[in-house]
Amino acid sequence: MSGSSSVARRQEVNFLPDINKPQKHSLAHGWTNPRSRLPKGNELPQQGRSQRPTISKDEIAMFRNSVWKNTCVEMLRGGFHRSFSELSAVLGRWKESRLAAGPGSVIWQQESLDKQPNKLHTLQHYLTRAEAAQRAGAWDQVYDNQLCLAQFFSEPEDRWLSHHFYQVSLASAQRFKMDGGQKEAEASANVAQVYMEQGQVDQARELYECLHQLTAGRLWSKVGGISLRSEACEGLCKVYTLLADGLLQTNDYKPAIKMLNKAFQMAKEAGDRRIEGEAAYRVGVAYQCVGDQEMAKRFLNMYMEICLALKDAEGQGKAYKAITKSLESEGKQAESVQCLEKYAEVSQSNGQQRNLQDACMCLGVACTSRGHDNRACTYFEQGYEIARDLGEVSLLQKAQVYLGSARAYSMIRKYSRHVETASHSDLQILIAWKARREDVFTDTTSSVTHT
Repeated sequence: MSGSSSVARRQEVNFLPDINKPQKHSLAHGWTNPRSRLPKGNELPQQGRSQRPTISKDEIAMFRNSVWKNTCVEMLRGGFHRSFSELSAVLGRWKESRLAAGPGSVIWQQESLDKQPNKLHTLQHYLTRAEAAQRAGAWDQVYDNQLCLAQFFSEPEDRWLSHHFYQVSLASAQRFKMDGGQKEAEASANVAQVYMEQGQVDQARELYECLHQLTAGRLWSKVGGISLRSEACEGLCKVYTLLADGLLQTNDYKPAIKMLNKAFQMAKEAGDRRIEGEAAYRVGVAYQCVGDQEMAKRFLNMYMEICLALKDAEGQGKAYKAITKSLESEGKQAESVQCLEKYAEVSQSNGQQRNLQDACMCLGVACTSRGHDNRACTYFEQGYEIARDLGEVSLLQKAQVYLGSARAYSMIRKYSRHVETASHSDLQILIAWKARREDVFTDTTSSVTHT
């Protein structure tokens, strides 16, 4: 019973119209448009919309446009017109330099700045931050952002960018006075170094002298603990030395010596003994050029003392050689030879073969000038052997010439003495020498090996 009733209920449900009883349908009342079921505007239901992502025009433009154009658009939309102008100027400067260098140059082979996303984004980031800080009157933050850019472009091909932002940062630092001038001092040191790299010595001198005044009585230091006062002194030492070198080339010795003395004073104030020693050596050599050997030895002895304190064997040898020249100018031959022997000892004990070879050659020349031909031959032979071990052709050829000349002079003097004496035994020795062309004279030294 229950089963039949359930079947009956199923039969009562009509899912489709009965085809055996056709009904009239009215277009006005019986038919409905399926689109009317959609929301207004033919929009999809909310659930369908969430499953289908939309892309804005800006996002499409980011894919279609170049990195350079997107960067410029973003800066201009943000209202950073000054940053956009500076970025455009930097790119224009690079293009001008590239055209000036021409095809085949190093810069011609480099990739354009507007095609390097990392550099463009870095420029955009710090330039816009600097402009925002400038609007707020925070010149210390302007300087910090420009300094970050200068330090970021550290690769050789980007040095021009680094130089540009160092120079820009100096102008910003000069407008910030809340720190007593520390940022200005730091910026001056950076730009002075830029001028030194570019060979603009006069501009570097002006900035280093300004830095020297700013740091008077100050304990300021850069990141890393570098003293700004010491950097000013070392920078002035380099500048004065370069200016003095130019004067020495034109034989203007008096102003050159004055400039080198200023460099020496700056080196002493810097507190670096190595720099101080090198400056003292240059002053000593300059005094040698004008014949003031007393002043020359005074500064050269300073250099010697500093080298001994620093255990600088190379410097000791250079000092001994320079002092020898002053002693020779004063006619103190014995003392000059002793000084050269110390030069040779220092070089040998420290394994400085090149300096030892130079010392042997100098000793050979000194002995030749005093008529000590046998000793001269010994020293020249030692110099020849060392040059051969070093494998340097120029040194070897020089040693060969000096050794051959010394042997010839030694032979001539021996030969002349036998001719002047003209005894029977002397004549026999001369005849034997002519027959064999060997050193058969009785006063030859066993220390010299003949070839």
